[in-house]
Amino acid sequence: MKATNEIKTTQIDQVSTYSPAIRHDWNVEEVLQLFALPFSDLIFKAAEIHRQNHNPNAVQISTLLSIKTGSCPENCKYCPQSAHYNTGLEKESLMEIPKILEAAKAAKEAGASRFCMGAAWRNLHDRDVEKICNIVDEVKKTGLETCMTLGMLTDSQSKRLKEAGLDFYNHNIDSSPEFYSEIISTRSFEDRLNTLKNVREAGLNVCSGGIVGMGEVREDRAKMLIVLANLPQHPQSVPINMLVKVKGTPMEKVEDLDQFEFIRTIAVARIIMPQSVVRLSAGRELMNEQTQALCFIAGANSIFYGEKLLTTSNPEMERDNKLFEKLGITGR
Repeated sequence: MKATNEIKTTQIDQVSTYSPAIRHDWNVEEVLQLFALPFSDLIFKAAEIHRQNHNPNAVQISTLLSIKTGSCPENCKYCPQSAHYNTGLEKESLMEIPKILEAAKAAKEAGASRFCMGAAWRNLHDRDVEKICNIVDEVKKTGLETCMTLGMLTDSQSKRLKEAGLDFYNHNIDSSPEFYSEIISTRSFEDRLNTLKNVREAGLNVCSGGIVGMGEVREDRAKMLIVLANLPQHPQSVPINMLVKVKGTPMEKVEDLDQFEFIRTIAVARIIMPQSVVRLSAGRELMNEQTQALCFIAGANSIFYGEKLLTTSNPEMERDNKLFEKLGITGR
């Protein structure tokens, strides 16, 4: 027992002397040491770094709208929009601009500052670029920040979206490079990194994170965060999603991830990417108030607001407002 305590003390001391300077050289051993810290020590360190870089009582609010739903050719095992699985989801074509604007204005009135739009495509086709740019232009006129997730992008498409005024582009890496092949075979991990490169070099803000609770092990969660932290620039936004198990997908019966492990993932993301906005994303519907509160203390400072995340459920706005009031948090 004495030896174990000595190891833990050494690890805590190492973390306590950590400077929140931006790093791009994290390795698996040291990130796993962070994960293994006593829970209170990990949360304390994450909260400390969070307070050095962000307002601890402010949470950025985004709303996500599916502007083109279903029939995606990718075979992501978690996704109800994949054409490979029968989830009862009806295919819908690209929404018209007036309907998108109606949703954007409603989101702004509800308190959102960023409007995210997702299309179930493998990649953005050149024929659709101008349509998407027109959507961005119209939504920007509402005063909202804009974010898109449209699948893979080329360098020229990324530059065109930047010219149109797009603020953020979301493209998650989903998991570690090793576990990735267990959940997707129609798109490589390198494809995802190439899109992030194109987006970053075009000058767009990068929104990239992953999903936990898909049956991966802790080392996969560590490696996923390391890939993001060791990019040439940390993503400006890092969404951490808890798997939402949807009937009809291969992951509908995956064992639940312990919520303390999810909170640890949020905390480690905050420590190794101190200036990024860490978004508490999918899966909040299944989290109690206490879990979400610990996530905010550990460094999460953004949420999706509204009843749906693309096609899966999300806590209602009234529930979020009540929690914010209890915690003294201001939405922005």
